[in-house]
Amino acid sequence: MRNVANNRIAVYPGTFDPITNGHIDLVNRAAPLFDKILIGVAQSPSKGPTLPLELRVSLARKALARHANVEVHGFDTLLAHFVRDAGAGVLLRGLRAVSDFEYEFQMASMNRHLIPEVETLFLTPAEPYSFISSSLVREIARLGGDVSGFVPPLVVEALRQARESRQQQ
Repeated sequence: MRNVANNRIAVYPGTFDPITNGHIDLVNRAAPLFDKILIGVAQSPSKGPTLPLELRVSLARKALARHANVEVHGFDTLLAHFVRDAGAGVLLRGLRAVSDFEYEFQMASMNRHLIPEVETLFLTPAEPYSFISSSLVREIARLGGDVSGFVPPLVVEALRQARESRQQQ
């Protein structure tokens, strides 16, 4: 039996380390479909994020500020708890390529067991963003490459500052 969840509220979770133009494209296309989208920025210490949680939340808020129905929150709990606490009925996930499918399918299946009242909705990015991943952006930025075509200018600056800070250590 399903618990009550609002199918007009979606949670789009991720580490957003950093938020990319692909993430923003997905939110731009999903925002008209829901009353509210909660961007859940995961602490994810096991992934060893380049940017601290507070900065990732701030960057996402600024990058998505044009959407009145989008809120950005950091979390360090089980995703199922975050979704349930939000009263969301939809988990929003992006699929860039077939290679993403196996992992995302496994996660959707696990979430179906943990929060059966919530449906997972997969969206694919627009073609210009289909190859962009946060991990590739981080690596390019770490090595001093130009990431301006993949992330908003405020993220370019944050990554530049993170690189300079690492070099000074």
